[in-house]
Parts: sequence; structure tokens; C-alpha cells
Amino acid sequence: MSKKVITFGEIMLRLAPEGYYRFVQAESFGATFGGGEANVAVSLSNFGYEASFVSKLPKHEIGQSAVNSLRKFGVETKHIVRGGERVGIYYLEKGASQRPSKVIYDRANSSIAQAKKEDFNWDEIFEGADWFHFTGITPALNDEVADICLQACKVAKEKNIPISCDLNYRNKLWSKEKAGQVMATLCEYVDVCIANEEDAGDVFGIKAASTDVTSGQVHHEGYKDVAKQLADRFGFKKVAITLRSSISANDNNWAAMLFDGTDYYFSKTYPMHIVDRVGGGDSFGAGLIYASLEQFDSQKTIEFAVAASCLKHSIEGDFNQVSVEEVQKLAGGDASGRVQR
Repeated sequence: MSKKVITFGEIMLRLAPEGYYRFVQAESFGATFGGGEANVAVSLSNFGYEASFVSKLPKHEIGQSAVNSLRKFGVETKHIVRGGERVGIYYLEKGASQRPSKVIYDRANSSIAQAKKEDFNWDEIFEGADWFHFTGITPALNDEVADICLQACKVAKEKNIPISCDLNYRNKLWSKEKAGQVMATLCEYVDVCIANEEDAGDVFGIKAASTDVTSGQVHHEGYKDVAKQLADRFGFKKVAITLRSSISANDNNWAAMLFDGTDYYFSKTYPMHIVDRVGGGDSFGAGLIYASLEQFDSQKTIEFAVAASCLKHSIEGDFNQVSVEEVQKLAGGDASGRVQR
């Protein structure tokens, strides 16, 4: 029977210059939609799950376009509250070689940022749910949205629904101090914590030894200690950390580690030539949720999540448009990229 996953967050309009044009060069922008928890919902829907995205969007046509972008992939949208004035926007300039990608947010006063606790009936939303997922981006919007996240976590916990959170620290949204305070409260309810090389340090001051992400040095052993400290502090059942070694904006080595409370599991490492890296962490989170609900063993779980995310880096847009079969083929060792016919 298909599993049901609830995600809660903001979906935004993404405006990006064609190809590798810089913002100041662009004469037109491609328009798509994306956002952390929406990206997870699309991935899981593509994996055959019932995925429901919860948010608030305006009633006008741009809000409807955002809803339609999710419906296209079979994501359930009935718990999206309609109201407010605007859809948040983010502008994306794709990096190349040694020039990094750049994101500019225009999301102040978006509909979700103006949401109130009474907008959401979590008892109804969690009816028949098998999992709840949110990211650190959502509570960063403001105190009211952070309270809505907390309310959702409390109801999910009452119903014994597993909760995952991707720490996803965004310094353009809040300070490290504020993030640490708010996320510490929310993480008391979380079962599965997802982080990247820097998140644990930025949010909770827990850093890996012998690692310098700007130079591309990621010391895998140091992350065992990070995962253990996170699990000890918050009682997480699992901690997953993605390990990105950046050679350039186009070329990264990609791997991850999973701590399951007992042991540490490292995935194989994929050398990736990147088409679009936005949503890479979300596709990893979706893979981890799928593998966990399918009760894969720990090694198979981390291999599935990393393979799903590796494939996302080859796909334009925020959404990871791949099937379980494609992920399993890569996780099983076929990384040749040869034409299938």
C-alpha cells in the first residue's frame, strides 16, 4: 500500500536567466516553481507515494500556477490555504567553473509568511499520514510560522508519525543565534535529522574536525562526531549528513553519511558534472524518507538517498524528476550514463 507523506513550507516562483547568463546580462528569465518541502513532495510523488504539500498561496493566477506545478506531478494540494497577496520569488544565477551560483530572494510578505496558526487543521491534515517533513527554511520566515511548525510537530508526535527535518540554514533569512534557539525547540520532536557539511555548525555550533568546505576538503571521519553529538543532544533516531566536495561550480564529488543510533554508514562517492544543483539536498531528503519507509537497511538507505540526489544534479529546475527504478539502477552501480535503448 502506498505511503502518505505530509510536507509543510513555501513554494516560490523561480526566475532564472537562460543558461549561464548573469543577472545583469539577462534580457529574459525562465519561470518555474520550487521550494524545499515542495521539492520533497514532488520527488516522493514520482516515487509512487501519496505526497501532500501544505502551504498558503494567494488566490490569483500566479498562486494557481504554483498549485498547478505540483498537481502536474500528482502532489495533493487540498491542504494549501488560499489567501494573502503574493507568491515569494527567488532569482537564480547559475554558476560556472570558479564563479559560484547566486540566489536573490524577493519573498517578504508572501502568503505563507502571513499565515496564522488557525489557517491549518493539523488533525485533519495528518489523517492517514505515515511521515511529516519540514526544513529549517520554513520556521526562518517569522515567529508565527515557526509556531505553526511547532504546532504541526506536536500533533504529528501525538499521532506517532515520524518527523524529519532538514536543517537547511539560510543566512539571508535569520541569524545563527536565532536559528539555534528556534531549531533547538523544534528538534526535540524530530526523529530524522538531515544536514549538510555546514548546517550543524551554523545552527548548533557543532563542527567537524579537519574540514574546510571552501577549499573542498571534507574529512569524513569528523562527521561521525557531528552526527553523534546531534543525536545525543536531541535524541534523533537517525542523522544523515550530505558531504559535498566542491571542485568548482560545475564539478562536485557527492556522498553522504548515515548514523542510525548504533553505527555509521558512508555511501559511495559520485563525481558529478552539474546541470542544476538547486534542490539537491531536497532530493536527498526525499530519498532518505522513501528508503526509511520502505525499511531498507542502513547501507541501502544511504546509497538510495545519495543516488537520488546525484541524479537530481543532472536535471533542470528544482524538482527531481526520476523514478525509483532509475535511482536503484544508479545505486546498484550503473553510473556509466550510457544511452539506454
